[in-house]
Amino acid sequence: MPRMLDVSDDVRAEIGDEEADRLLAGEDAPGSYDCTSCRTPGNSEQERTSTVLFVGEETAVLAFAHATCIPSQVVPVAEEQLRGAVRSITGDNSAGAPAAPIPTSDRQATLGITCGLVLIKDELHPALVVEPNGPIARPGSTSLDDDFLPLLLEHGFTPVRDMNTLPAPIEGWSALLAMGKLHAVLQPGTAGSQSAWWQAHQPLAVSDGWRTAANKARTVLMYAAPSGTIGHQPREDLMRQALEQAAAKGLLVAASMPLAGT
Repeated sequence: MPRMLDVSDDVRAEIGDEEADRLLAGEDAPGSYDCTSCRTPGNSEQERTSTVLFVGEETAVLAFAHATCIPSQVVPVAEEQLRGAVRSITGDNSAGAPAAPIPTSDRQATLGITCGLVLIKDELHPALVVEPNGPIARPGSTSLDDDFLPLLLEHGFTPVRDMNTLPAPIEGWSALLAMGKLHAVLQPGTAGSQSAWWQAHQPLAVSDGWRTAANKARTVLMYAAPSGTIGHQPREDLMRQALEQAAAKGLLVAASMPLAGT
């Protein structure tokens, strides 16, 4: 049975005319699906449906979404993040890596990430709050100093003076949301590519409100503070208070970055 599918020119170029025609004819497309954006059920026989192609270096995954959520598009994804998304679907996490290992001189620190909504000028923005579980040293350094914030400043993050001001955009970074969950924060790599700055051991679930705000804005705010500054706050109002206190002490940096994926 023919499907009510939207196949963009970019998706068609990637999968080929023959496969695109099979999808439209209903041969290779499911009738029912879980929207890769809002994660609620959809039916390509009854409503307009977008084809969304996640493409890595060697792997490609075709997903489906309500056309009212997102348009048909190709989403470039780092290969390891895409394989992680596939593992999360199949339930195979045997190849998962520890969350956010950051090599230092002779020790390893782990980054913790909290997802929350931040109110700025009467508008809620999706935010990631990053805090290591210990001091971060420069690679190759024997110093015991915590260089977490200086390293981020060198990458283009800016100090936060006022939580009511939107952080400036940062070039080449993005937050990867695939299959409705947070998989990684990507940083600029070589030759225009991206690599994982932080990668979840298992895809991190986000609230419906956070995902809706992120898909609407297509931008995510990232705040970062040294170990022991923010802590694990159980409520967003307490997280906001901790962020304001960190900013007042000069211990908070931030940037805004595009949302990759859905």
